[in-house]
Amino acid sequence: MLFELDRVSLSRAGKPVLRELSARLPLGATCLAGPSGSGKSTVLRLLDRLADPDSGTVRYRGEDVRERDPLQLRREVGLVPQLPALLEGTVEDNIRFAAGCADRNPDIGRLLDLAGLDPSFAERGSSRLSVGEQQRAMLARALALEPSTLLLDEPTSALDAVTTGAVEETLLELAERLEISLVLVTHDLDQARRMSEWLVRIEAGRAVEQGPTGEVLGAGIR
Repeated sequence: MLFELDRVSLSRAGKPVLRELSARLPLGATCLAGPSGSGKSTVLRLLDRLADPDSGTVRYRGEDVRERDPLQLRREVGLVPQLPALLEGTVEDNIRFAAGCADRNPDIGRLLDLAGLDPSFAERGSSRLSVGEQQRAMLARALALEPSTLLLDEPTSALDAVTTGAVEETLLELAERLEISLVLVTHDLDQARRMSEWLVRIEAGRAVEQGPTGEVLGAGIR
């Protein structure tokens, strides 16, 4: 099992965000699906230990994440946030910055190719990128750490249908080529069907249903 969450609760500013949420996330491609404000993105932050729960346990490959060094965990588990947050400078500068955090010597061309960008983007300034290009540059930067798992927070929410399809194709090809696991947050159940093998539906901070995507969505959920 890749991740397990056991009766996890978390409040922010006195307001419950997660309420005794329990879920299993196997190796492969998992979607956390649910409406805005349901707690999906908070779960991603717990998986990468950008936050810790008030109660309950989060396990990564059977081990409590609180027993792992946070920096080492984040080298294995890369997070691509919903809103692009590139540094000033070129795309290559961003990739090299990330790689340096893990003492890697990045193959810039290969990383851009994996993220679906032409090698010419290496010298492109981050401020000159479209939203879709920024998302791909963020993906290349995350891959510079050579993670075994990618956490993706609504990676296509600001993209048009054509660009969304291209990014989805890139992610699926990437998972196959590198044999890495994906955990994707989405509010779009059609995207969950296209992108995942396992689905966890979250509502009001609780996991209300989970299982193979086809079985969950085949039960009449729309």
